[in-house]
Amino acid sequence: MLPFRGLSAFPITPADPDGTIRCADLRAILQRAEKAGVDSVCVLGSTGGYAYLEPGQRRVVTEVTVAEIGGRVPVIVGVGALRTDVAQSLARHARETGADALLVAPMSYTPLTDDEVFAHYAAIAEAGDLPICIYNNPTTTHFTFSTDLLVRVSGIPQIRAVKMPLPADGNFTGEIADLRARLPDGFSVGYSADWGCAAAMLAGADAFYSVAGGTWPAEMLRLVRAAQSGDAAETARIETAFQPMWSLFRTSSSFRAVHRAANLLGLTDARPPRPILTLQDQDDALRRAMDALTAI
Repeated sequence: MLPFRGLSAFPITPADPDGTIRCADLRAILQRAEKAGVDSVCVLGSTGGYAYLEPGQRRVVTEVTVAEIGGRVPVIVGVGALRTDVAQSLARHARETGADALLVAPMSYTPLTDDEVFAHYAAIAEAGDLPICIYNNPTTTHFTFSTDLLVRVSGIPQIRAVKMPLPADGNFTGEIADLRARLPDGFSVGYSADWGCAAAMLAGADAFYSVAGGTWPAEMLRLVRAAQSGDAAETARIETAFQPMWSLFRTSSSFRAVHRAANLLGLTDARPPRPILTLQDQDDALRRAMDALTAI
């Protein structure tokens, strides 16, 4: 099973206000992803609220996920943490539990140097000894990987993939070609920010790491498969149905939108972790956006 190819679905982590994981709700969400046939599931990414959970709570999520879908769907576990030792411990636990791969974001309060990021990844790679995807997400981490640093970190044997933000100039083809020219053969180049999914996959990206894929896995998989096959017309048709959702994602944040959508879909009544508030006064727009997905 290849964890860094195709559609990677990022589910929310349903939890009580104190962080207690709602295991039954999580299982139901994971079952939707498995039934849809997604290429992998990544728990404890940004959509999974990893930064708001204690290590013990995160271990529960990993254990529930591997027990529920492990062996049938590749499981990627986000192990980013402020402290290297905590990330190492989470990486070891993910490996021992049976996860297939890790997602690592360079979290920090004090801005990190390139040398600090390299040492952080090297330590986590040694501890977890699983394939790792670099999480290049400047919006949340306030750290941007230069191409030179990506090349340097990709020399660590366990580092096999990168999850990139959308290119500022929209030139996926050029960026992908530049990265592949400098990164090791077979290194996976993927993207996130769902409104860029169609363009990224049509341009030949290896993977898309999707917020919507965790809540609407079947619909997102149709979009990814159409783009992977090069069917621009079908991709555009599906993309049109997603446009109302992308608008909400961009104006209200995908994190807030999918948490509220999970409530409206009856998947869970869990709320986002405080201080994040439940999406206010957008239920009608969210329902219309979800209704549009029935056209897919």
